[in-house]
Amino acid sequence: MATGTARVPVPGSDKKAVAGAQSTGLVPNDERIDVTVRIRPRTAIQSLAQGSVQADALPAQRTYLSREEYGASHGADPQDIAKVEAFAKAHKLSVVEANVERRSVVLSGDAAAMSAAFGVTLHHMEHDGGTYRGRTGSISVPAELADVVVGVFGLDDRPQADPHFQQKVLGRAFTPRAGSTSFTPPALAKLYDFPTGVDGSGQCIGIIELGGGFRPADIKAYFAGLGIPAPSVKAVLVDGAHNHPTTANGADGEVMLDIEVAAAVAPKAKIAVYFAPNTNQGFLDAITHAVHDKVNKPSVISISWGSAEKNWTGQAMTQFDQAFQAAAAMGVTVCCAAGDNGSGDGVGDGAAHVDFPASSPFALGCGGTRLAASAGKITSEVVWNEGTDSSTGGGVSTTFARPGYQANAHVPAAPNKFVGRGVPDVAGDADPASGYEVRVDGQNMVIGGTSAVAPLWAGLIALMNQKIGKPVGFLNPLIYGQLAGKGLFNDITVGNNGAYHAAAGWDACTGWGSPNGAKLLKALGG
Repeated sequence: MATGTARVPVPGSDKKAVAGAQSTGLVPNDERIDVTVRIRPRTAIQSLAQGSVQADALPAQRTYLSREEYGASHGADPQDIAKVEAFAKAHKLSVVEANVERRSVVLSGDAAAMSAAFGVTLHHMEHDGGTYRGRTGSISVPAELADVVVGVFGLDDRPQADPHFQQKVLGRAFTPRAGSTSFTPPALAKLYDFPTGVDGSGQCIGIIELGGGFRPADIKAYFAGLGIPAPSVKAVLVDGAHNHPTTANGADGEVMLDIEVAAAVAPKAKIAVYFAPNTNQGFLDAITHAVHDKVNKPSVISISWGSAEKNWTGQAMTQFDQAFQAAAAMGVTVCCAAGDNGSGDGVGDGAAHVDFPASSPFALGCGGTRLAASAGKITSEVVWNEGTDSSTGGGVSTTFARPGYQANAHVPAAPNKFVGRGVPDVAGDADPASGYEVRVDGQNMVIGGTSAVAPLWAGLIALMNQKIGKPVGFLNPLIYGQLAGKGLFNDITVGNNGAYHAAAGWDACTGWGSPNGAKLLKALGG
């Protein structure tokens, strides 16, 4: 492929520098860089598209594609892969990996070759939060690849997402019973009436992590304290990341929270933890690895990392959304935390923002409540709001149009009047004041945040999948459609997250509410 042909920008690839960042110089020509090139699907996804008959059917009536079938029908065309490989050769880049199912080609080369290949200028940038390799403007490719390449990730390696958890040191041993101010995951499962007689056997819960790690000794000690056999936990390493535990006040808190909550709810489910770098490339690659993993085959994926939509490029949001749509076609539920910084989502400009990837129409967005219980019963549950930096996310997307399944949910317009996707869909206990008793790096702690709600729901879904004998898959069309108004949720009607207020039915603080697991299972056909 000639290197002097006309070039076109990759749609949605425009990027700005981090606020306040300054260049400390050009990236040296010989600096090594790996990028992931996303390729168009062979054919458009049809199964479980929004509003389809398949999406509205109960799980037992749905037909899902296997991972092999999906790859054959909707993966990349080998001819498109060959075009990208020819482009790489022409620009002195090496092909590290080409994957049809994930529609991804990983290329490696020095900064000079990468800059020429994709029409960018790379700088080392410095700002108050640290340093990163960055670019501004759009990525471009030769005109021959204009319809083939739908995303290029990895040229810019700034941190992409934040973990949505908040913690405090417990300072005492925990007990496997409901307390007045904090709860073990099994105690919450009882309060939310999770199905009994099932333990997640035969299921795999995938967990996405962008930093930190777990210590097997902590997992063993935690589950011994709960009187539950320790789960099977496997680290899956993506893009050179590692299971790298450090200290309790870092990302380890997120990793251990996710593992311990999901596994305490569904102790016989296999836990596959996908570790990747905290970049848009690492995040996307972790998701596509999990969705298309033919070895571990997760039936539900928990994601507790995210950032306001304004912090993402269009190409990134589009490719994440397509990965979640692929998951829906294969019967994989994707649970995403809705954020911990109220309706402003940490942006700080006084406006309302919504968190991504929870705002993807194919994600089950998970918001947060504050819970009180007595004698094994919920006595109060309201919107979690302890201030701007400690309250549930939620709001309306300015990127994704309102999906058909939300047509009757009375979702308000976004601040810019865009008719967008409303977030969250469901909720659960998230306030650190009524948080989850976990163990991190040898310390017993209470952790809250919507980070805890995503794995809580993932554990519930694993239990339902086991009981029904088939994945519940893409839940959103069902809970907004034929199952709406059936009393399957604890409707949260008190509180706000800043710009949005709780109300009867769906609202942009807690969605439909927290789960009544047994009723939800029965309604889904279990």
